[in-house]
Amino acid sequence: MKLGVGWVAPMIFGLWLSCSERAVAESGELSVLTFGIVPQQASEKLARDWVPLMGLLSNAVGQQIRFATAPNIPEFERRLSLGTYDIAYMNPYHFITVGQEAGYRALVRQKNHQLRGIIVVSSDLRFESVSELAEHSIAFPAPMAFAATLITRSHLNTQAPGYKTTFVNSHDSVYRGVADGLFAAGGGIVRTLQDLDSDIQSKLEVLWLSPGYTSHAIATHPRVSDEARSQLVSAFLAVGDSESGRSLLSAIGMSGFQPADDSDWDDVRQLDIGKR
Repeated sequence: MKLGVGWVAPMIFGLWLSCSERAVAESGELSVLTFGIVPQQASEKLARDWVPLMGLLSNAVGQQIRFATAPNIPEFERRLSLGTYDIAYMNPYHFITVGQEAGYRALVRQKNHQLRGIIVVSSDLRFESVSELAEHSIAFPAPMAFAATLITRSHLNTQAPGYKTTFVNSHDSVYRGVADGLFAAGGGIVRTLQDLDSDIQSKLEVLWLSPGYTSHAIATHPRVSDEARSQLVSAFLAVGDSESGRSLLSAIGMSGFQPADDSDWDDVRQLDIGKR
């Protein structure tokens, strides 16, 4: 059954990083916190949506928070494994594997939200069931994308054996590829599909929707102090208390945050899928 689909300032970032490096060298403290965002979408869009929120958080904690991402999801994973980011927004599978291996600790997560994987098809191709995708070419954002790849492929492996896998750079690349007829179908998640330009979204239909799982983690590297973590939690929780804050949350497709504990992702651990 089908379901209907309803600028960045690099010079400033460079100055922030330079100031951070000098401050660390002089005082041993983190004067700038680097916040890495998993690149599910184009870096320009991520920066446009997340930088204002980081500015609000910076004002709240009295500490500069600098936007960062990576050119693609595998590179984000590599940087995560190296502990490049002080704070990171990562998918559930990243968190329970490479994130925790690097020592990242859960801070907050999206409020009252579960993550669902989807399989999208072109509105013109008239697929009626997942089984019809056998032997067809299907796009996924990256091997370790949790809901968009691991969950959807787990379903496809049983329902459409023989499908052909192609990994592209982002969720948006998946959707555009399917809309342009390059792939018969693609894996994604509800939030990134809803965040698409309407002209592309109108060319797609959701063929399958997964059960819900604990969504993305915002976590901190061990070098971030407990005091800083406490301030950050308070700042994240307070974002939704003002109209301006709610507007910034809307830009990233969220309504608020809630405190998180590492055990919140036990539902993902129990799946025992995609072991690295």
